[in-house]
Amino acid sequence: MNSREPRAGLRRVLEDLGTTLLDLVCGDPDTADAIGGVVIHDPLDEPVLPRQALVLGIGVEGPDETARLLDALGDTGAAALVVRAPAPADATVTAAAERSGVALLALTRGASWAQLTALLRSLLADGDVGEAGPQTLGGTPSGDLFALANAVAALIDAPVTIEDRSSRVLAFSGRQDEADPSRVETVLGRQVPERFTRFLEDSGIFRSLYRSDQPVHVAPPKTDEFHVPRAAIAVRAGDEVLGSIWAAVRTPLTPQRGRALHDAANLVALHLLRLRAGADVERRLRADLVATALEGGPGATEALSRLGLTDYAGVVLALAVPDPPELTGSPDLHAQHTAERQRLADAFAMHLSAIHARAATALIGDVAYGILPVPHHQPDAEDRAARTGTDFLTRIGDRLTPLIGIGPTAHDAGALARSREGADRALRVLRSNSGSRRLARITDVHVEALLLDLADLAAERGDPPTGPLARLLAYDRDHDAQLVDTLRAWLNAFGDVPAAAETMYVHQNTFRYRLRRATEVAEADLADPDVRFALMLQLRLGPPTSGSTRPRSPTVCRPPSRR
Repeated sequence: MNSREPRAGLRRVLEDLGTTLLDLVCGDPDTADAIGGVVIHDPLDEPVLPRQALVLGIGVEGPDETARLLDALGDTGAAALVVRAPAPADATVTAAAERSGVALLALTRGASWAQLTALLRSLLADGDVGEAGPQTLGGTPSGDLFALANAVAALIDAPVTIEDRSSRVLAFSGRQDEADPSRVETVLGRQVPERFTRFLEDSGIFRSLYRSDQPVHVAPPKTDEFHVPRAAIAVRAGDEVLGSIWAAVRTPLTPQRGRALHDAANLVALHLLRLRAGADVERRLRADLVATALEGGPGATEALSRLGLTDYAGVVLALAVPDPPELTGSPDLHAQHTAERQRLADAFAMHLSAIHARAATALIGDVAYGILPVPHHQPDAEDRAARTGTDFLTRIGDRLTPLIGIGPTAHDAGALARSREGADRALRVLRSNSGSRRLARITDVHVEALLLDLADLAAERGDPPTGPLARLLAYDRDHDAQLVDTLRAWLNAFGDVPAAAETMYVHQNTFRYRLRRATEVAEADLADPDVRFALMLQLRLGPPTSGSTRPRSPTVCRPPSRR
């Protein structure tokens, strides 16, 4: 089963957003039947473009720069380039658009790129997974609020918006230029401005709206910004108000159009309920698909297909948040930590999707796994994943101190499981190390990962310390002599006594005495490299001693006394 393609093509984008946000400068919008994603152009770090991408040319200006970018995008199969109005429309740009097959659009003055990106991604339903065939409610694709807004607008012959309880715009119809400036400001900001919501609250409009199941006529305050009357109706599911529909009407609705708006509110309620229920369902479905892909079994290829990742190589990133010490025994803190971990996973998913529209992320257990798609021929895929992870850690700060492990590049479904295993092993190294490092590639911590594997093997077999180390541990238990810590400090300092003594907070003469005593008790020749290596390996694999977990407090140096 293939992944479901985004619903909207370039023609649909222009029909829904063209009168308010976008103008077609040149090119044929019918060449792109299904926009593959929205990507921001970065001249310093060329992004990976999905099929028929809509590229936002932020900062691109002038005919020469625009023409060069159109030619470059044509080689990648992009659908359109958006630049800030007024867009250059001379012969050079027109020829480049025809030659490349990439349409040129202009973003109207006053609209922000962030607003455009949010609207486009809502309209395109980028990244949908699930059934191959679209579902419908009332003849409209399920959850497609933009199509529903256009249908309602056609029924009552007026531009409409669909809003939630907080007056955030969920979708809007075409013909918004027929309304007043307040409606245009609302659509651009995806939120009814506060001064207008205050007017509606003070006038009792919201109270009347939520108490009735019939359309409410709203007379405007007759300002230059807000002068076209509105017809509004609450969208309900039983006793719960889900949102509302607002139509900019010059005259009150006729009884027939009032009934049409009432019926439309019931249909909008079904779509909103479907969206709300579908959010959790889609999250679980996506988690299942990501988990299946990362397992690498027979279903991995199918899962990657439904995620839209079959045409890419991938790098797995594993993100985890260490449990705080105070979490044990506190249900409230545990619930709070779980919620924060979910929010962090959502932020991680948003960050990866901004890098690549097809990035797949899911929280599995207490680890958020992300699959970052990369081209098969990209040699620095792991470096790119490391930069992506570092940027994320920098943005979220140090409050939760998350850790990120990065696996090797996977070029097929079977290798994705090995990439996940590598990311898990790198993450385990970070968790076992109390240092300041918060991100690691498995290629950078391969030796540390091998040591942890050997420690697991020794623990599984129940192998106790033997030889010189066993004698030192027994002596320390009986005499609290700290000989094991002394030997560890000396080995870590490569035999540099002053440096090792400083880490133990003792005088050099005291340290030399302890080292001689350790040699006698262990019955080991520290001049032998094989003996040193065996002791170092045993110390690495064994559990830390009580004195090695934290620096000792400075002590007053006393003359050594022989035990």
